[in-house]
Amino acid sequence: MKVSTITVALNAADTIEATIKSVLNQDYKNIEYIVVDGGSTDSTLDIIKRYKNSIARVISEPDNGIYDAMNKGINLSTGDIIAILNSDDVYTDQTIVGQIVEFMQSNSLDAAYGDLVYIDQNNADRVTRFWKAGKYKKGAFSYGWILPHPTFFCRKDIFERFGYFNDKLQVAADFELMLRFVEKHQIKIGYLPKVIVKMRKGGKANVLRGIIRGNLEIIRSFRRNNIRISPWFFLYRPITKMLQLFARPGQLKS
Repeated sequence: MKVSTITVALNAADTIEATIKSVLNQDYKNIEYIVVDGGSTDSTLDIIKRYKNSIARVISEPDNGIYDAMNKGINLSTGDIIAILNSDDVYTDQTIVGQIVEFMQSNSLDAAYGDLVYIDQNNADRVTRFWKAGKYKKGAFSYGWILPHPTFFCRKDIFERFGYFNDKLQVAADFELMLRFVEKHQIKIGYLPKVIVKMRKGGKANVLRGIIRGNLEIIRSFRRNNIRISPWFFLYRPITKMLQLFARPGQLKS
């Protein structure tokens, strides 16, 4: 099966090379790598060009935000499975894509996900938070459960059947897409209990204004998909995040 891995970037010169190497060093060779740049003005494109012979598609043009860029990548893709690895994230080791493909095939899954660690912006070896996702249970989204979106691998035909990212949402379109796929349409999804992505801290959702906007967009997402949201949702989420600060995964490969 071909995996289309999509990286979106904007002025990511400090981190994108590690992301690119993380994909190109995978031991699973049937990967179509697509990089979508939003018109970077730093040296991001110079770094990308160093690896152009190993990248299937590169586009650089203004976009309407990160989710519009992701949708461009999905439209360009020709793979059976879509994976999105942002320009400040890396896979934990070179076997991740192969393990996910085998897991999806052996269990006839539409999608799969795993665990994630947040790492320090300036020190990739320093884990600051461990997101142990756990198995999905029907109705879990309504009570504040969320799977780590950078670990989400999904068959392209699911996107074609149920739609791409809603780029009218600025912060929570990844949440809305997974809510729509998993909770509303009940695709067959599996959990691989392994840390598969290291994610640097930061992003719109991690500042106060982004948190407020993200919560409003989450409420809109439930309404849009006609799914009930529990009044416990916004209590459970911060408690879960606080517990993640004290949890630690096992030994990670660099």
